[in-house]
Amino acid sequence: MRIGWAITGAGHLLDESVSVMEDLSKDNKITVLLSNAGEEVLKMYGLFERVTAITGGYYRELALENDQSFSYPISGRFSLGKYDVLIVSPTTSNTVAKIVNGISDTLVTNSVAQAGKGNVKTIIIPVDMESGDVETILPSKLDLESCADCESCEAAQSCPQEAIIAKQEIDLLKCVGCGNCQNSCPFDAIKAGKLITIHMREIDIENTHKLVLMNGIDVLKHPKEIKDFISDLL
Repeated sequence: MRIGWAITGAGHLLDESVSVMEDLSKDNKITVLLSNAGEEVLKMYGLFERVTAITGGYYRELALENDQSFSYPISGRFSLGKYDVLIVSPTTSNTVAKIVNGISDTLVTNSVAQAGKGNVKTIIIPVDMESGDVETILPSKLDLESCADCESCEAAQSCPQEAIIAKQEIDLLKCVGCGNCQNSCPFDAIKAGKLITIHMREIDIENTHKLVLMNGIDVLKHPKEIKDFISDLL
């Protein structure tokens, strides 16, 4: 099976999405499409290398938004029906809002639009599904309460990307999630995987409900549902 898998800039359900992608790549050809934010967030969470590892070869490309310029030529494959399914997981509320309003000005939203034109089934896993609170995991963070204000910051010295601003914060746009800083700090001031609670906005929930009603799109709650759904398509 040929699968297009798009990732947007959501941290919630990101690790779970990558795990399912890796599993499906064993028996299927997967083209990975990354929005600019998706690329950044994958690096922040230390998942970018895992994603690139499953790519390589025809219909196993890694398509980055910047490399596709403004015409997103790779999305033309969807309008021609060259893929069996397009998966967007995880999907930010911003991407969902654009899709339900017919806006296709990014690599991901343009691919969804072209999939609709080519009768390619699209599976979307939004991060904003239901009203209320949801728990999600943050990327690495400098815990100032644990920081010992060392004269020479071992965490900063160990960072190959120079993403540690000693005694202040981590520049997440430079961070690639390698974990060197966490392993180097003798005071455990680098915290990774902190669980936080965020509140869902009603407008985002409303857009997800609109997404459910769109032809050619199936909305799932969790990446773990993807494999069974695809099996039913065969």
